[in-house]
Amino acid sequence: MGRHGRGPARPATLRNREPILALLARILPAQGLVLEVASGSGEHAVHFARGLPQLTFQPSDPSAQAIASIAAHRRRAGLANLREPLALDAASPSWPLARADAVLAINMIHIAPWSAAEGLMAGAGRLLPPGGPLYLYGPFLEADRETAPSNLAFDADLKARDPAWGLRDRDAVAALGARHGLALAERVEMPANNLSLVFRRRA
Repeated sequence: MGRHGRGPARPATLRNREPILALLARILPAQGLVLEVASGSGEHAVHFARGLPQLTFQPSDPSAQAIASIAAHRRRAGLANLREPLALDAASPSWPLARADAVLAINMIHIAPWSAAEGLMAGAGRLLPPGGPLYLYGPFLEADRETAPSNLAFDADLKARDPAWGLRDRDAVAALGARHGLALAERVEMPANNLSLVFRRRA
């Protein structure tokens, strides 16, 4: 099943959603609006909204198929703090909302062209208040650490599917964030050789 497919929760989602939720519970504000960029199927959005009922979650995706899947998951979940999904392309210079207290992007920037990462940083820089978090999750390349063989194989597979895709260099992503007023505040190791990178909007 593809990234935006419908149906039962995929193994990767089941494996990573609890560790991600535990970290989000620590880094997200006590209340406010959380924008998820590239929500895919919508399974993460439902899980996070259920686990953090004091926050309002706004899922989004550029894909019409994903929007339909998110909406279906939302209807089944019946959560008051989970909004209808928005059509949002991270690479676009204008997004369909003006502010958010936090922004999430899970398994996004390596399955998209670099322009999507640029747009994500620019958009988060516009929307977030001072101190507001941008949370990224996924595999990264790191100059100071050996890359796991599974991540190297995944990188090669992504590039074979689309030369514009591939694992991103952590330092390049941090530098991109800095250009938009976002400082890399935390690096957290996660299951299956993934990382959580937490950026904070500078004052």
